[in-house]
Amino acid sequence: MTHGMRTQTYGTGLHGPRTWRDTAAQYALLPLRLFLGVTFVYAGLDKLTDSAFKRSAGTGSIGETMRAARDSSAIPALVDLALKSPVGFGCAIALGELAVGIGVLLGLLGRLAALGGALISLSLWLTVSWASTPYYYGNDLAYLMAWLPLVLAGTPYLSLDAAWRTRRRGSHGYL
Repeated sequence: MTHGMRTQTYGTGLHGPRTWRDTAAQYALLPLRLFLGVTFVYAGLDKLTDSAFKRSAGTGSIGETMRAARDSSAIPALVDLALKSPVGFGCAIALGELAVGIGVLLGLLGRLAALGGALISLSLWLTVSWASTPYYYGNDLAYLMAWLPLVLAGTPYLSLDAAWRTRRRGSHGYL
């Protein structure tokens, strides 16, 4: 015991016994990864199964949402481009969200999946939620910032990426 604190260990690290803090730090991004993965899978499935969303006009449609956001977006030309085929664009976003969510949850090409999530969030921030005032009312900027640690760190634990790295090295380490 040091200064009245318990120093229980859980295995051995490179520089001696591992503490519970080492283990917590190792898995610190896991809750964020789970939240973003589940949220993006849900968002993709919700869009793909919503018949109103998959229309170019009408209440709740992707077309109506884009037309409403066009004049207040940071990049109206991006919205104009999407409006050439709103249903196709909406389905592409939904499939992208689904792919990103599954990739991050499974830890399959984790950095690439996180980059995809960051790009989707960036595009939504620059178009749909750009006019939110104050800026922190728009959730897309917060999602963009949440993706960045996963872009930097990837999915190094409890992932297919980690299993693949371990297998490639020929070792039998922990995922």
